[in-house]
Amino acid sequence: MVKPSPLDDRDTSDIAWARYRRLMKGMAIVSFGAVVLALGWLRFTMGDQLTIHMMIATAAGVGLSVMLGAALMGLVFLSSGSGHDEAIEDPFENDPDLNHDR
Repeated sequence: MVKPSPLDDRDTSDIAWARYRRLMKGMAIVSFGAVVLALGWLRFTMGDQLTIHMMIATAAGVGLSVMLGAALMGLVFLSSGSGHDEAIEDPFENDPDLNHDR
């Protein structure tokens, strides 16, 4: 039988997802700052050789990389902080071949 997850409760779920959205909004600001710093550094080091295509690629690469990292880490925090991680059932917990505590 599958254990119930705390995220099945509507109130717990609403609180957890609100925290996740707040984290992502903050990280969007950090991501924008990282893009500005990266473009500023490129402008300083490359001068007039900086093309619009390089600016677009840099902005997309830096911005999306920061946001992807934030989204994945945010989901880890969501899962752990809500108690969802403890709701799993380990089918191998009694298997002596996989017991690493010997």
